[in-house]
Amino acid sequence: MSQYDPLTLAGIISKLAEEKPDFTVLTIEGAGVRPDETRTYLQLWEQGKTLAAGLRAQGVTPGDMIGTLLANHIELVDLMVASALLGTTFVPIDPRTKGEKLTYMLSAAGCTGIVVADYALQNLRDVRDQLPQLKLIVGLPTDEGQATDDQLQAAGIIPWSKVTGTAASDEGFPGSTAEGPMELIYTSGTTGDPKGIVMTHRRYCENAKLAPMMFGFTAEDKLYTGLSLTHANAQVVTLGSALANSIPCVLSRRFTKSRLWDITRKYGCTNFSLLGGMTTAIYAEPPKPNDTDNPVRVVIAAGMPAAIWNEFKTRFNVELIEWYGAAEGGLTVNPAGVGPVGSIGKAVPILDYRLVDDNDNDVLKDANGERTGEILFRAKDGTPFIVEYYGNPEASAKKCVGGWLHMGDVIREDKDGWLYFLFRKGSGIRRNGDFINASFIEKTIAEIPKVDDVYIYGVPAANGVPGEKDVVATLVPKDGNLENFDVQAVFRQCRENLEANFVPSYIQVLQQIPKTASEKPQDRFLLEAFKNDPTAVHSETL
Repeated sequence: MSQYDPLTLAGIISKLAEEKPDFTVLTIEGAGVRPDETRTYLQLWEQGKTLAAGLRAQGVTPGDMIGTLLANHIELVDLMVASALLGTTFVPIDPRTKGEKLTYMLSAAGCTGIVVADYALQNLRDVRDQLPQLKLIVGLPTDEGQATDDQLQAAGIIPWSKVTGTAASDEGFPGSTAEGPMELIYTSGTTGDPKGIVMTHRRYCENAKLAPMMFGFTAEDKLYTGLSLTHANAQVVTLGSALANSIPCVLSRRFTKSRLWDITRKYGCTNFSLLGGMTTAIYAEPPKPNDTDNPVRVVIAAGMPAAIWNEFKTRFNVELIEWYGAAEGGLTVNPAGVGPVGSIGKAVPILDYRLVDDNDNDVLKDANGERTGEILFRAKDGTPFIVEYYGNPEASAKKCVGGWLHMGDVIREDKDGWLYFLFRKGSGIRRNGDFINASFIEKTIAEIPKVDDVYIYGVPAANGVPGEKDVVATLVPKDGNLENFDVQAVFRQCRENLEANFVPSYIQVLQQIPKTASEKPQDRFLLEAFKNDPTAVHSETL
């Protein structure tokens, strides 16, 4: 029997390493440019122990915070196991993060060590002088940065090979407790400074074990994601589900919409996860004759636009499970073929919910039996919800006022109890008195062959009406040619296919849409570009 708590990652992996040592649970696909990397349970366990011994030899002790600047590498999963063995907390950070944001995230978490891929080293070097608490830097050479061990050592960085070359002793490791922190998952920071959500081992392991019940996974499935392991979706829904339930999974180093279906065909993946803007980006890919020829049974979507829901299902011959939740908690599920198109489903049986107004008063149903308000969650047994934002007790308390988890999202409930996501509080687009459903605009523009990606957001209305916004359609041309892109053709397409109130006020043409590690478009950077780069913003010529 394992000496480690069964509700910790170390406990799960050690147990399965004994029961299913040769089961290949994880594959990081090589994208055709590098060999695939795989891990059996036994390999994960042995690699985790070896890495834990190497980190301990470098002075890492229980309670330390260890940051990462890594894409989806096999070494990141090894590090998760090692961290659980050492009783440390790992802090996965999007490797694209730089400057003040990177300094803030590492400082706020109190990271004393970091593992960084060579392609992200410059970002760390640029802020190194502002991080006096950072004592240990381990560099991972990759085929992208092509750093050598000698180069890393010359720069004062410990090569990955040095910490993985230490034999694990037989005396074992302290391990972690179920209630102890496993990781800090940072919020996206789309509207302000990111907050580090404390994810305990218990919560991670219990959610991972329950995922098959929520999403219908079976032992015959093979899961896939290109989402970053710096995000809770990839961490729990895909990787955690696979590790805890012996379901093989395939990960890409990064999300790639152009290779998505080819990856599922090559590896026989039956399920994958999509978030928000990813769905429109995939839908914008040119239709192919083999779109329906894929092994995918179900797509697990969080934010599938109602405007393309049925078209997506038909085009790719898949079923959709729509769900809603956050790393802090809260969960609704719309099972495949059960709830209405566009609905995020109903709250799972273990949760109660409320819809409240701006004063936290329950919203009453209207004459049609419907109501709209911010959604709050609490455990069915009345246990107060607790969220811990690391080092931020004020934000933690605000998130759970009255024992209810305040999601910050405005939801509509129909007469039959089905829920529909409308918008994040403060970010809805109201125009001429009506709230704009951005998905219809995105669908129309995504269907234009020369458009590669599109996202809709709002800016304060030029007419000055309080609370009103003008609609901005940000798009990326397929050929990358910004100067010669026919913006007016997009306006004409919108005029032909949308009601007048939905036609964008502006079209913003960019090389790429700034997104978080979870592929969520970042409004604040788009707003900055809107203000600072007027040459990229176009109005309709009537």
